[in-house]
Amino acid sequence: MHSEGAAFQPPRRLEKRLPNNMTSQELLDSLGKSFGEKIHNKFEFRGETTCTIAASNLREIAQFCRDELSFDYLIDITSIDNFGEDPRFEIVYHVYSMAHGVHLRFKLKVPKEACAVDTVSDIWPTANWHEREAYDMMGIKFNGHPDLRRILMWEGYPYFPLQKDFPLEGLPSDMPDIAFTKVTPMEGGPFVTLPSTATSKDREPRARPPEL
Repeated sequence: MHSEGAAFQPPRRLEKRLPNNMTSQELLDSLGKSFGEKIHNKFEFRGETTCTIAASNLREIAQFCRDELSFDYLIDITSIDNFGEDPRFEIVYHVYSMAHGVHLRFKLKVPKEACAVDTVSDIWPTANWHEREAYDMMGIKFNGHPDLRRILMWEGYPYFPLQKDFPLEGLPSDMPDIAFTKVTPMEGGPFVTLPSTATSKDREPRARPPEL
């Protein structure tokens, strides 16, 4: 206990020592030492490190993170549409080392004209579905992906719903008997599944104008 009136000193955070006698910070610093200017920017927030890189360096850095730094788990891949900016799209990779309990995030930007980056599904198998979702929702392609099909929307759907210029009410398509064949009215809850004994396809949220 501290004496009355004495300033409270919070407990010192002890840096975890890794099996190779490196701290988690030293582990992350080694990434910058190994790639130098290929790490464009690095910052920390709440104990997590984020690095920005070029799309052309993605596979080299990803392979190093897995093989040399033990980042063996790809948690997620997220994509951002910075509509009105160039490059327009940003991809964020969230990786984690189960052996060391360390998080790492790296970001890269992709211009609308190219709208493609190399796959990392052969490095982290969990990337397979994450990349398919980013393609399906944002229109970003992943070169070398073994099965780049849509994962939420149907094959042949011509739009990418998470792009910021995609209207909230949807866009009409020429595919009969498929959800959102018409522009969805915003009033009345267009994304509400109606309880019924119909098939799962017919129960899916879809445009429901009054005549339906």
